[in-house]
Amino acid sequence: MKDEKKFSDKINIASTSGSSRISHSKEAIKASFLDSLFYGIGRVPALATPNDRYTALALTIRDRIFQQFILTTESISKQDARAVAYLSAEYLPGPHLANNLLNLEITAQTREAMEELGIELDDLIAIEEEPGLGNGGLGRLASCYLDSLATLGIPAIAYGIRYEFGIFDQVIKDGWQVELTDKWLHYGNPWEVVRPEIAYEVKFGGRTEHGADSNGKFQVTWVPGSEVKGTAYDTPILGYKGNGAVLRLWRAEAIESFDFAAFNLGDYYRAVEAKMLSENITKVLYPNDQAQGGKELRLKQQYFFVTCSLQDIIRLHLIQGRNLERLHEKFAIQLNDTHPAIAIAELMRLLVDVHQLDWAKAWHITQNCFAYTNHTLLPEALEKWSIPLFEKVLPRHLEIIYEINHRFLEEIRHQHSYNNAQIAGMSIIDESGERYIRMAHLATIGSHSVNGVSAMHSELLKKEVLHDFAGLWPDKFCNVTNGITPRRFLYLSNTPLAELISSYIGNGWITDLDQLRKLEPYADDVSFQNSWMEIKLNNKQHLAALLQKQTGIEIDPAMLFDIQAKRIHEYKRQHLKVLHILSVYLRLKKGELINFSPSAFIFAGKAAPGYIMAKLLIKLINSVADLVNQDTEVNDKMKVVFMPDFNVKNAQNLYPAADLSEQISMAGMEASGTGNMKFSLNGALTIGTLDGANVEIRQEVGEDNFFLFGLSVEQVQANKTAGYQPYDIYQQNQHLREVLDFIVSGALSQGDTQLFRPLYENLLYQDPFMLLADYQSYIDCQEQVHELWREPKEWARKSILNVARMGKFSSDRSIRDYSDLIWKVTPINKK
Repeated sequence: MKDEKKFSDKINIASTSGSSRISHSKEAIKASFLDSLFYGIGRVPALATPNDRYTALALTIRDRIFQQFILTTESISKQDARAVAYLSAEYLPGPHLANNLLNLEITAQTREAMEELGIELDDLIAIEEEPGLGNGGLGRLASCYLDSLATLGIPAIAYGIRYEFGIFDQVIKDGWQVELTDKWLHYGNPWEVVRPEIAYEVKFGGRTEHGADSNGKFQVTWVPGSEVKGTAYDTPILGYKGNGAVLRLWRAEAIESFDFAAFNLGDYYRAVEAKMLSENITKVLYPNDQAQGGKELRLKQQYFFVTCSLQDIIRLHLIQGRNLERLHEKFAIQLNDTHPAIAIAELMRLLVDVHQLDWAKAWHITQNCFAYTNHTLLPEALEKWSIPLFEKVLPRHLEIIYEINHRFLEEIRHQHSYNNAQIAGMSIIDESGERYIRMAHLATIGSHSVNGVSAMHSELLKKEVLHDFAGLWPDKFCNVTNGITPRRFLYLSNTPLAELISSYIGNGWITDLDQLRKLEPYADDVSFQNSWMEIKLNNKQHLAALLQKQTGIEIDPAMLFDIQAKRIHEYKRQHLKVLHILSVYLRLKKGELINFSPSAFIFAGKAAPGYIMAKLLIKLINSVADLVNQDTEVNDKMKVVFMPDFNVKNAQNLYPAADLSEQISMAGMEASGTGNMKFSLNGALTIGTLDGANVEIRQEVGEDNFFLFGLSVEQVQANKTAGYQPYDIYQQNQHLREVLDFIVSGALSQGDTQLFRPLYENLLYQDPFMLLADYQSYIDCQEQVHELWREPKEWARKSILNVARMGKFSSDRSIRDYSDLIWKVTPINKK
């Protein structure tokens, strides 16, 4: 009809007229909540469980998110904008409810609406299960970027896997990490919407057949050994004050979930066997790949989500009436590390085999679609797949990779005169032993851009990991330093501090973090310092209460809170922190540290289930905690606590309470890190090495406001070249020798002198991450920390300056860098 209004107009009218489904008024929220409880869940308030109430409120808020999401989608379609497709095996979005309330700016009215119904909003926020879709920093970074993409109004869809069971829940039993199943979907997920009409077939195994089509053109047909179906589950992601993006996760299902013929024959297992085998693909995050079956399942996971995502991207492109040859003009596809790197070969397969484009045209499209972010310098994290396994799972893709590699090697051999050693080093196929496919090389060759995630990391990437490629294509390489969203990690996590900041400089910093610079004049203001440190003390009191509830350990909030919260890994050097703690303990016992500032040493982090040394580190930390906390001679001066089950929710309690942030990896090991940024943004001072983003944080906050210790990258390399001998350091440093010998004395292990010997001997005879080389520098630097702590006004001043100078580390800045340097996309104009 001529006078029919656009759907978006109807939404706006409904919003302004007070429709209870989308209005932001207290009364509308209350009415919508009751509607969701009655009609969405089928409960009356008197019989509703806490989860019923949480679900009803989530549905209430989701209605309001969909309003913004539909408006954004319409604007993207109308403006025919280039969009970002973000491919990541991990996401750690954290709890949705409080974050969505903040971004809609309806926390206050929602709290009032719930109070009028006799419900505490904080109780509902507390019971939310957070999605276990990631392992750590990689997934959290992806979620920060999705938040910024939505906030900045950049058209984006993020793709991943809907793991039924996420990263494990960690409990500590007798000091050891025990992994429990993360049943994050136990009560369902009210934020997601299943899209059964968006589903794609995924092939595995089988063989390829080579022949010609009806026109005589060479054609390859993949005859699969098995097939599954990937179904889309969408979670709308709301940016601050309105724009939206989509997190589309794929769930594996059987194409035919029930074999009726087998059932009729009485073979009840075979009747559902296909369903069970198919669903295994998205059953668990990162199956243990020590065994061959685990490796195969992980490869299937990666290909499964990549092909579903690429088929979806092509569908979205074609339904707009666009020519497939313009795909790269309308989609920028970002590979978040090497997990989705198989996308290079898969897009070639789709373009050449399915859509019948010639190779050269398909390769042009592929290279101009993809960009690759490298996140690690660790060789074991640069994925490689054995040729036999790859051929078994993806036979057609192996042929495509061979062809890509052949053409690439011919080019560099003839056009650039590379020698055989260089060619072997740059080949996608590692021929040095058992033959492997180097996924980082595939991603580098098949992308138009390769970036590192901190200035130092990007330089090391060019000089070491991918040095020959950087020499061949210097313009392909760039840096985009990681960032974090200030909405979740300051405004939401530390609301009192955010409100104090806004009361002095306004709230423009929420979307323009550089405005925090306006705080600098207040760094010497005694009244502002007092308010600042009062908020810090309140945060420490909150964390202390939480830790006592979780662990039974009581800590004094007046202590210096010295926190190391990150994945447990030898390169992150939690054991260096333990050596310092034991140093303090032994010296206190001797009466040598008269002026020591009482301190609470707090750890948090998970070890990979198959990583024996990391799990032994957790046991060591907890054994030291037992010793220290039960010793009445010292436990009024020091406490040691391991916070179990480090996740986004627990992190949001740790960051605001920290006085000192431990960022102590060996220089040259950490690509960037984002925990360092989160601690600093909440006013913690950093003790750290010149590693990852620490370098840039120190540059921004000022050298005087950062506790620096340890070897530089160049010194680390010089030590390695000279033949590093950690045992010599052990022999020469009596104090270090006492600390290390104490670990295997039996005092920490009920007389068992063997329990921690693997750690002890690793440090004495190998020490690959040079703890002993950095030990004395670290101890001396800790003395500087405690000297400053005894000057509370100066500590407060430096804390304020740390926050004031963190503008660079907003994920909004990171996304603008990606948009300008790599994706060439612009924000939409939402009418």
